[in-house]
Order: sequence, then structure tokens, then C-alpha cells
Amino acid sequence: MNERGLLDLIIARLPALNCRDKICLAESFNREDDLIVLSKEDIERILGHELRFFWDIDTIRAMAERDEKIARMRLINMVPWGASAYPPLLREIYDPPSLLFFRGQLPNPEKPLLAIVGTRRPSSQAGAQAFGIARDLGRRGISVVSGLALGIDAMAHRGNIEGGAPTFGILGSGADEVYPSANRALAKRILETGGALISEYPPGTGPRKWNFPARNRIISGLARSVLIVEAPERSGALITAGFALEQGKELWAASAGLVAANAKGASFARTLYDKRGTVKLVGDGAEIISSAADVLEKWKWETGTAESGNREAVGNTAAASLVACAARDLDIDL
Repeated sequence: MNERGLLDLIIARLPALNCRDKICLAESFNREDDLIVLSKEDIERILGHELRFFWDIDTIRAMAERDEKIARMRLINMVPWGASAYPPLLREIYDPPSLLFFRGQLPNPEKPLLAIVGTRRPSSQAGAQAFGIARDLGRRGISVVSGLALGIDAMAHRGNIEGGAPTFGILGSGADEVYPSANRALAKRILETGGALISEYPPGTGPRKWNFPARNRIISGLARSVLIVEAPERSGALITAGFALEQGKELWAASAGLVAANAKGASFARTLYDKRGTVKLVGDGAEIISSAADVLEKWKWETGTAESGNREAVGNTAAASLVACAARDLDIDL
């Protein structure tokens, strides 16, 4: 244990405090002993506002001890906001986590990340495009960050791995609690290929519905740009889009999310519904992306290969086969 002891774990466990409050406390102390002796009034004076709820510090410390033990057993690493290893772009957002938990290797801060997100039930065109863009970016050493959800997220992670790049999954649960369970094999592959599973939640935290909107700010916060592949009007991907705009990130929409499938009846109606959010993004000014080459061009990335000129939205037959296999594994109706 470092000289700060359990300080960062204790702060991460404090209830009724927002991220900025926790960072304030983390910057104010260097040892846990300096924090745990303080009264409610002392804490209020440091934070500059009244606390409606105060905690039993003995209970919080016991929870932190448990977190430290589980993290050590399950090979979960931790990086506090003030550490040099903390992702620099994430540090700049309004409400960065005071402490990150992760398995694997954190992203290289010298290389940009693209966030790719979208619906859990994508059209075949959108699923293939997410896979193809992530794969082609991976071939050029660019990693993707996403939410390890079914559908577009999983396709993007799989494509990035196929392209040879480490990919990064942000969880709405503890770093040791992969959700959905259907993506456990994918999570294992992410770790095997040099990526990471990242969370702001302590080890053992199960998936809770209110955690997922919050984790979306981390997805966009880590990325240089955010690509929404396909999203219904009330999609969680649009929450990520909102965070991207708040954080001053480039926000793009994928072309496959704008094309209605050649179908009739209920299937056609669902397809239109699944694309309304993406269409609105473009109507509000989001630029359209069709390929990895578009991303490289907008980033002014030096590609150095003839292959970079490929602007196909969907990729070759082998890639399409991989997408179909992934879809079957994930039980996605393409």
C-alpha cells in the first residue's frame, strides 16, 4: 500500500458527494489519518457547502479495506485523479472520477482514441460499418473506446481487436463484473490483446441502470472524437453525444445510421425508429462518417499506406463473415 494508505478508496466510497467534491478532498490530504478524524463541520468547511448527509467513517473505512483486498485478488489496478498515469483528456472534463479502477493496460496518452457507440440492436449495415471502421483504425494503430454493450459497442470492440489495436471497454459496474454476461468472452479477449476494462465503481459493484448514463461521460471523456453509428431517439448513445458536446469533442454520425433498410411492415418501422436519433444528430450539425479514412482525414492523420485510401463503408467478404459470427454470438437480430 502506498503512503496515502486507503485514502483514495475511502474518498471514492464517500456517499452524497459529487466527483468534484471527492477530488477536492483528494487534493486536500495526503494520508487517510488526516481525513478520518474530521467532523462534518470540518468537511463542510473544506468543500465550501453544507452536507445533507454524513457518513460513519468506520463503515466507510471497512468498505475501503474490502475494496483493496478484492482489487488485489482480482488484479484490479487503481489510479487517482492526481496521478500522472490518469488519462489526461479525462482529467479535463467537468466531473472526472476521483479514482479509476481498471484491469489491463490504460490507453497510451500519446495516441488519440475514437469513441464508437450505438444501439444494442443495430441494422446489418450499421453493425458492419462499426466493425469495419474500428478494424481499419486498428490497422493504423488507433484504438477504440466504447461501452462493452451488445450491438454497436461489441462490434466496434471486435473490429478494433481484429485490426490489431488494444481496445477499451468502460463499464457501468465494477471492473470485475462484466455486463452483459454474453460479453464475458469479449472482455477476456480485450484483456488478452492489451486493452482494458475501466470503471469508476469499486470492485464487486453490480450493474445498476443509473450507472450506465454516468459511465458515458467517461467514454466521451477519454476520446478525441465520438462517432454515433446508429441510435434510436432515446438511445443511451445520445447521452454520450450530449456529453461529447459538453466536453467540446468532435461529434460525428455514421452514414449507415442514416440509410433505411429495404424492408416493409414492422421491420421497416423499427428500422426508421432505430435511426431517428442519428438523423437528428446530423440535422443538428454532426458531420457524417463513412469509413476509417474519413476519421483519418479529419484528424489529419499520416496514413502512409495505399490501403488508407479505401473508403468502403462495409469492408470485404471476410469481414462481413466475422460480423455475422459476432452477431450470432451476441444474439443480435441482424
